[in-house]
Amino acid sequence: MKARVKWVEDVMFLGESGTGHTVVMDGPEEMGGHGTGMRPMELLLLGLGGCTAFDVVTMLKKSRQDIHDCVVEIDSERSEEVPKVFTKINVHYKVTGKGLKEAHVKRAVDLSTEKYCSASLMLGKTAEITHDYEIIDTDQ
Repeated sequence: MKARVKWVEDVMFLGESGTGHTVVMDGPEEMGGHGTGMRPMELLLLGLGGCTAFDVVTMLKKSRQDIHDCVVEIDSERSEEVPKVFTKINVHYKVTGKGLKEAHVKRAVDLSTEKYCSASLMLGKTAEITHDYEIIDTDQ
């Protein structure tokens, strides 16, 4: 896997993935940023959310669950000292579907966070990661 980051101006950078997709990164105004892009640490949280959501959706589909939606909401805390690593992260899954079995949802979340999600396992080296979920049944 490859990536490339190019400085644009001030504290704005353009990130390009090995697959050719791009994202604008920009720092906070107090550091010369202009609010035109995401902060690099925000991208780490989005990567975590995307990685684990991918796992959960894939596992639920494989177990023939009638899943309609999966939203991952992430709250985090960072160290006050440099390096300002994440110290606490809570991942909350909102899984919507028809007749979803809680055992399947729990197993998918547990397997993702404990075995499959590379981002979660990597960030777990510096942060205490907790997770929870809610099931929203479309039958109601």
